[in-house]
Amino acid sequence: MSLDDSELPRTEDEWRVRLSPEEFRVLREHGTEAPGIGEYVNTKTPGVYHCRACGLDLFPSDAKFDSHCGWPSFDDAIPGRVREIEDRSMGMVRTEIRCTRCDSHLGHVFTGEGFTPKDTRHCVNSVSLRLKPHDS
Repeated sequence: MSLDDSELPRTEDEWRVRLSPEEFRVLREHGTEAPGIGEYVNTKTPGVYHCRACGLDLFPSDAKFDSHCGWPSFDDAIPGRVREIEDRSMGMVRTEIRCTRCDSHLGHVFTGEGFTPKDTRHCVNSVSLRLKPHDS
């Protein structure tokens, strides 16, 4: 379910009420779930992956690929749905990705690894996503 912009929480306290503790830690505090444990790491179900915080559709399932990194990986996002921000945490420079609607942390994007022809890997926390399967 996608939230209307007027329904989005305005404060971190409001987000804390709406999200589970693990969802809050990852989505709002820019955390990372442990590798290999997320519910969507090995999922092959056709559908669309949405932001778990606000419901915005982010990644089509046909962009998902096996990178064997421990997190769901996508070689493309739906245009205009994912924002990139320089991340200098943890003693390195990476590119963080966030939902454009609610500014929740999704993961990081990497380029130049050669996994797909698009040469891009959006490495996303499963807890940041919710899969809406296509109707059978």
